[in-house]
Order: sequence, then structure tokens, then C-alpha cells
Amino acid sequence: MGLNWYVIRAISGKENKIKTYLEREITRNSLEKFIPEVMIPYEKVYVMRNGKKQIKERNYFPGYVLVSADFSHGEVQHVIKNVPGVIGFLGSGAGPSRVPIPLREYEINRIFGKFDESNNEDEIMLSPFVVGEDVKVMDGPFNGFTGSIAQIFEDKKKINVTVKIFGRSTPVELNYFQVEKSN
Repeated sequence: MGLNWYVIRAISGKENKIKTYLEREITRNSLEKFIPEVMIPYEKVYVMRNGKKQIKERNYFPGYVLVSADFSHGEVQHVIKNVPGVIGFLGSGAGPSRVPIPLREYEINRIFGKFDESNNEDEIMLSPFVVGEDVKVMDGPFNGFTGSIAQIFEDKKKINVTVKIFGRSTPVELNYFQVEKSN
């Protein structure tokens, strides 16, 4: 049968705990040869909190865990299904007779390609801004000024903000992390 990647449905928010339990059960039952890898793909995003840039990891697929497994050993499927928090496999059929379906090659490539791309990038912005939105400058020479977004440059992660300086509207180019949304 060989190794294939399968998707496990899990309780959302408990993916890390399920991964830990699953790895512990694999070691306890000496199934490392049949289940070599358990993975939760993450991406790095940054958010603004109190004017400070914070990097967070966000799960690509909340409620799902990926597992590389060989079901030729009878215990493999049983061990995975009986880990606390595991709802079951994505597959065909209903209820306990559900047959796990392995991911196709292009699906695996797309998932791991996206996962690898996010590791190569520094980080991505979690919540982009909208043209016309009011923002407050939190960093740089215009710290404390408020203005309106005139343009967004997604590729450079910069925005043009129109601020009033001495009663005149002046365009200022700023990085995403230099501003935060006004209330």
C-alpha cells in the first residue's frame, strides 16, 4: 500500500494537542515506520497590538491535521482514530465505515508549496488596510498624526496616507507596521 498523506478531522483549536497525543501514541505502539510524520502547516503573520508589530503563527487549515501513514499495518488507522480530539478522516462513506482517501499528488504539492513559500517570506500582513480608511501613524517622524489612506502597495507592504500638516494635506508613504486603524 505504501505511505500516503491523509487528512484527519480534529477539534478546531486543539490541533497542537492532538499532534502531541498522536506522536506519543505512535512511539508507544512502535509505529514510527508506518506513521513517520504528523504535520500542521502554519504561516507567519503579523498583527499590530498597541502600536507594536507582533509576529504570530496561524494554522492554514483550522480543524485539520495532516498525517503521512501506511495503512497496511492493521493498528495504524485504529491508533489515529482513537486519539482524543480526532473526529475522523476525510474520506468517502459515512460514520464508522468511512474509508480514508489519500491526498492526490497535486494537492500535496499545493499544500507543501504554499507551506514552503511562507517559510521563505519574512511575514505576511494578517489584516490589510482599505483605501479611504482612517489610520493613526504610530512610528516615524509623523508619529501621532492621523490621516486617510490614499493608496495601498500590497507588493511593497506600504501605503500612502494623506495627513494634514500645518493645515495642508500632504501624502506620506509608510510601512504597514507604522500605522494602526483609527477608532
